Amino acid sequence: QVQLVESGGGLVQPGGSLRLACAASGSFFTIVSMGWYRQAPGKQRELVAAITSGGVTNFANSVKGRFTISRDSAKNTVYLQMNSLKPEDTAVYYCNAGILTRSLMENNLWGQGTQVTVSS
Repeated sequence: QVQLVESGGGLVQPGGSLRLACAASGSFFTIVSMGWYRQAPGKQRELVAAITSGGVTNFANSVKGRFTISRDSAKNTVYLQMNSLKPEDTAVYYCNAGILTRSLMENNLWGQGTQVTVSS
């Protein structure tokens, strides 16, 4: 009964910026962590950034210094601010969340993905 809805993807020029948002809806006890993964054609899915309930963040080396991740706890939403975008950032970006259900079961949820294309 929990869904992740992603938004904010699109086409941008190299050096441009995008902000992705992922909102968790439904009934749950709490969100333990939220993050973003990406997958380009012919490549494996990789972690981009994640943030825990305590605010601890983790970034892929390839995006560190360019991307930031934040949460709006009141809206159960995670944001990925992407600056200085490069063509190699082109991928489908998937939101991921670690959820505790109301019965305190751990669930790992995935959004449907949003396309980010960086091209001139």
